[in-house]
Amino acid sequence: MKLKKFGASMKMQASRLSHQGFRQIFDRINQLNIKNGVDKLGIDKFIEQCAYMAAGSGVVSGTGGVLTMVIGVPVDFINLITQQFRVTMAIMYYKRGHYQIGFEEFMSMIATSLKVEAGVTLTKSMMEGIAEKLLMILGTRTAERLVPVVGAVIGGTANYLFIKRMAESVKKMQLVEPVVIIVD
Repeated sequence: MKLKKFGASMKMQASRLSHQGFRQIFDRINQLNIKNGVDKLGIDKFIEQCAYMAAGSGVVSGTGGVLTMVIGVPVDFINLITQQFRVTMAIMYYKRGHYQIGFEEFMSMIATSLKVEAGVTLTKSMMEGIAEKLLMILGTRTAERLVPVVGAVIGGTANYLFIKRMAESVKKMQLVEPVVIIVD
């Protein structure tokens, strides 16, 4: 019974995240700053910097046990998604040479990197699939964060490795320019 409730809650959270959250996170990221960061640091150091930022919120969310988790896990999750988005944008800029990326194209890239079924158009089910995948990744680590000191180490390490692995996955992808069709 509890498993069914958890599944329903996960679906509801995924739906909410996919409809509002991804777009808000995407819109708040300054793509010019990402370009400048990659130009200044290089792609590998930029990825490393994002991985450390993700690790920092993982450490904080796992530091104080249950009390810190209530506030820390949502903040950690938002930061983890933000760092994943920043890394993906940085790699796209690095490979293509231009930094302005549209939301639909970007989310298709995220879906592919998470191995979610991604079609030509951005669909509600694809966005929910991305949200569910990210929530599952977070959920498997949440219980481990209940032990204060160990939770901090696990949270920081898991976030760091997640960003590094996502970066490697995106780096391996073939990034093609989107086709723009103009109809008169």
